[in-house]
Amino acid sequence: MSTTLTSSTDLRADILALKEERKAVILAHNYQNAEIQEIADYVGDSLGLAFRAQETDAEVIAFCGVHFMAETAKIINPTKTVVIPDAEAGCSLEMACPKEDLAAFLRKNREKNYYVITYINSSAEVKALSDVICTSGNAVRIVEAAPKDRPILFAPDENLGTWVQQQTGREMELWHGTCYLHVEFTRDSILQIKDEYPDAVIVAHPECTTAVRLLADEVCSTEKMISFCRNTPAQDIIVVTESNMLNRLRREVPDKNLIAGPTERCACAECKFMKLNTMEKLYRCLRDLQPEVTLSESVRKAAEAPILRMLELSK
Repeated sequence: MSTTLTSSTDLRADILALKEERKAVILAHNYQNAEIQEIADYVGDSLGLAFRAQETDAEVIAFCGVHFMAETAKIINPTKTVVIPDAEAGCSLEMACPKEDLAAFLRKNREKNYYVITYINSSAEVKALSDVICTSGNAVRIVEAAPKDRPILFAPDENLGTWVQQQTGREMELWHGTCYLHVEFTRDSILQIKDEYPDAVIVAHPECTTAVRLLADEVCSTEKMISFCRNTPAQDIIVVTESNMLNRLRREVPDKNLIAGPTERCACAECKFMKLNTMEKLYRCLRDLQPEVTLSESVRKAAEAPILRMLELSK
């Protein structure tokens, strides 16, 4: 196949030309910057994007997000080539639960026969060790559907796990992992912005700490934030998650005053891993089809099974 090479200064046009040549689909997570979101075919959460790609006839998936998201796209789209702009775009939750550590824990506690519920923010190898996967949007339903005669191990986000315990009343053993960004939101930082906008409502992601979640009028996934912002009668909305989520929210809910939740150290909380993806890197990954995300078929199939179980339980 010929490869588009150009000295054009119109990077957006060059990316779109390469997309057509490669028969590619561009996926952008809600936390990507505005420029990448605006050129993407689809913007959303990690699992939803993987399934959107499945619905297309694209031969190549360019996933602008972090590595576990591109892996999930490969799990669901095994015949498509999956590339990511920057292979170093990781996730602190994925890093908090290495496959070796989870496997060792399960071996050591084999007699407990844990029912392992793993958050989507995990590697393919960790998914392969799990009974079922969950997202922040369906975690409560997945836990409620878990066998009553087996103890639950919930990994890797202990903040999401704590929130789910509070919603379900189900006792779980929680893996000690957190999203490094969401724990930077504090009660004091949110109260400070609330003082500036006393009539504002607060919507927060469940990866936030309990102290922050207790301040929120709504705790929900990024996808559910859209309907909350659209339907609330409040004009001012403080959005407590990665600040690039506001790029999508402002496109879809333009009539509201959307305010980025601040942390103690900055007014806008941006994920350092998501920021590794740039338009230039997107161009190069489409041009070179590198870095490519690959999985052995044994790992892919083992990781696919708990995702399919999640879909069945979520019906």
